[in-house]
Amino acid sequence: MKIVDLLNEKGVHLSCEVFPPKEFARVEEARAVVRGIAALKPAYISVTYGAAGKTPHFTWELAQTVQAAGVPALAHLTCINDTVSRIDEVLNELRAGGVDNVLALRGDIPEGEAFPSGDHFEHAAELVRYVKRRGEFCIGSACYPEGHPEAPNRTVDLEHLKAKVDAGVDFLTTQMFFDNATLYNFMYRALRAGIRVPVGAGIMPVINAKQIKRIALLSGATLPPRFWSIVDRFGDDPASMRQAGVAYATEQIIDLIANGVNNIHLYTMNRVDVAEDVFHNLGAIRTA
Repeated sequence: MKIVDLLNEKGVHLSCEVFPPKEFARVEEARAVVRGIAALKPAYISVTYGAAGKTPHFTWELAQTVQAAGVPALAHLTCINDTVSRIDEVLNELRAGGVDNVLALRGDIPEGEAFPSGDHFEHAAELVRYVKRRGEFCIGSACYPEGHPEAPNRTVDLEHLKAKVDAGVDFLTTQMFFDNATLYNFMYRALRAGIRVPVGAGIMPVINAKQIKRIALLSGATLPPRFWSIVDRFGDDPASMRQAGVAYATEQIIDLIANGVNNIHLYTMNRVDVAEDVFHNLGAIRTA
């Protein structure tokens, strides 16, 4: 099923994300994670693009596991490390496995390395346009409610986002955020810019204090005072921090749904137990 069609249907759509292993020996462990999350019946499951884009075959395998479990798969696809011909190979593999939804991303430049030259796309919009011309895939892409860390300001970032949508993006998924007002402001600005594709709100349950610095570094997300109060109080108590992190994420989701944001994407970090807790907490709200 094309994910954009699903997201345009009435009701709440709660999706999840998983990431493939770095080593072949752990592929079966990752498949077990997929099956565990698929049992919760999410709207779809996205699969990130290997380890720094270097093991895309693991992405194919997990995406096919998702499909086999009866859930639509969204396979991440980055262009920073792959040539155009390699991207074609990846797309052909996905189609052969019955996967027809991709999340088109530029990807991160590896630390200490120069931007690749030669037969590469430099921007996600170029990748989107290329995939769109094939006519086989529903295309998602990423957006940043607080602006991309590399953008000089939010206005420029929104212009780049509009370029991606105009190139053929069917739906968007936000980077994680921890203050819902940030998302509401972003969605208002996006509408004013003429961006009218479905937007999925990215929520990440923070279950241990060690995640926080990495979250801030990768996403540029602002951590509000209420969040820091939770970390200060429970950060040294793993069990309490886990419970508080799941509760915080659940409250975010409930507020989003109450305010008409029905497409929610859960960054589960391959924790089936955390996904189970969030789904359980939402209960009947998912079908309200």
